[in-house]
Amino acid sequence: MKCMICENFSLLHICRPCQATHLTSSLFKRKISNNIEVISFYEYEDIKDFLLTKHTDLGYYIYSIMAQNSFALFAKEFAFSHAITSIAVDDKPSSGYSHTALLNRHLQSKFITPAYAKLRAKNDVKYAGKSRDFRLANPRGFTLAPIKTKEVILVDDIITTGTTLSEAIFTCQKAGIEVLFCLTLATAKIQ
Repeated sequence: MKCMICENFSLLHICRPCQATHLTSSLFKRKISNNIEVISFYEYEDIKDFLLTKHTDLGYYIYSIMAQNSFALFAKEFAFSHAITSIAVDDKPSSGYSHTALLNRHLQSKFITPAYAKLRAKNDVKYAGKSRDFRLANPRGFTLAPIKTKEVILVDDIITTGTTLSEAIFTCQKAGIEVLFCLTLATAKIQ
């Protein structure tokens, strides 16, 4: 097959040299609800075309590559005093897989145990391209299934206004779960 970027022969959808050039992650931090830190690995504009594959057959492979170059590296370096759980935000499968569950899976490590189907939205409203006011007027209505630890990391693909993660944090706190921080693949500038 050919690399999607350089079109050279590759066994991967994006060859290793192109991954090094285009998908080397950095850390971007910002604070949201109750001063919770959100750590992102890419700026939205830098990987926008890759992110737009999430609801296609190709999305699984592209998200896997991005997760390996970000979430997996983070998990490898992360240390904590005890084991904690990571929870993907609304990890319902769509187009054959769940992109947030895929990101969450790459956090598996000595200190992090990913949990699945724990934080699901009752409202399936789509936020892409919508204003902060629209997002606030149409909450996701998260429900939280029981989890084994009292401390979690929340996982999502993109943070824009922070309303989704803020609502997820509130849902966890209401259930007595402490959100240590959130991880997202990309951070987008607020429109």
